[in-house]
Amino acid sequence: MEKKSQLLGPALIGAAAIVIVAGGMYYLAGSRQLPEGLIAASGRIEGERIVAAAKFPGRIRQMLAKEGDAIVAGAVVAQLEDDSFQAKTEQAKQALNATEAQLSAAQASLEIAQKEVPMGVSVADATQSQAQAALHKAEAVEQQAARDAQRHKELFERGVIERHRYEQADLGSRVASADVSAAQQAVNRARQGAAQAGLGNDKIKAKQKEVDVLRAQKDRAAAALSEANSVLVDLTIKAPSAGIVLTRLREPGEVVMPGGAVLEMVNLDHLYLKVYVPESRIGQVRLGLPVRIYTDAQPDKYYEGKVSYISSRAEFTPKEVQTTDERVKLVYAVKLAIKENPGHQLTPGLPADAVIRWQDGIEWQKPRWK
Repeated sequence: MEKKSQLLGPALIGAAAIVIVAGGMYYLAGSRQLPEGLIAASGRIEGERIVAAAKFPGRIRQMLAKEGDAIVAGAVVAQLEDDSFQAKTEQAKQALNATEAQLSAAQASLEIAQKEVPMGVSVADATQSQAQAALHKAEAVEQQAARDAQRHKELFERGVIERHRYEQADLGSRVASADVSAAQQAVNRARQGAAQAGLGNDKIKAKQKEVDVLRAQKDRAAAALSEANSVLVDLTIKAPSAGIVLTRLREPGEVVMPGGAVLEMVNLDHLYLKVYVPESRIGQVRLGLPVRIYTDAQPDKYYEGKVSYISSRAEFTPKEVQTTDERVKLVYAVKLAIKENPGHQLTPGLPADAVIRWQDGIEWQKPRWK
């Protein structure tokens, strides 16, 4: 830290200029102490912010994470009050159960009708055929009886036979006619029975429609239950990815709106060092260039990285820089992605120095700020 305090000396302002940006300390690149092909820069470790947020409005019942906690992906970090949603879920479940019961009864009734109706139609058709056959037989008997009665009448008129024989033949003819009438009525009843049995197909269609309606109601009830369960699940706020809790934004009892954040986290496996490079050197910096990063806490160790972002817009050196000459210089923001962070020893806010190698074959050297 004594090295960096020397940067404030007026004799070295030309070698490196201090920049204070968003509460963090950054250094403009200055490579006078390194051979051509290397650029030295300093800044602070940063990481992309990860937010755990609520999907639905509610009051926080419990916060299960605090600042500094290491959180795995999917871990529960907060729980919203869910009493009303529990009740809605139970109502949706009961509605689904009731609809399923009605659907089962309707399906059973449909299955019975599908078996009974064909049997009824078959019986009715057989009865109608039998009645029609009986009618034909009665008509044949009636015709024969009428002919017999006519012959007996003629024989009686000529005095060939006695009167009672004629009367018997005539009675037989009238009985045969009555049998025809009875057989005709039986045929009519059989036809009505067949027609009524035929209506069973319409009953089957009606029951099928009832089943279809209940099945649609069941689907809607199942969808309502699924939605209620989904809301209930979403009242449990989980970490979208692994990381370290930076800020606990809410406390139990507070009300959050949809999209309201409850925690801010950072993934320690995806960190970067942010520096600013002067306009005069930015042309030497390209995406993918190799980088070595050093920290004061581990002076003999370096972390490999690469240039992952170069701002397309220049900006003036922030006014916090010590001299007027340095404040009017244009600089570009550059992010140096850190390849690995074993043991998560690097954390956001940690100051670090970096060396960017823009020419192949140049031997690596640690940055030197004198």
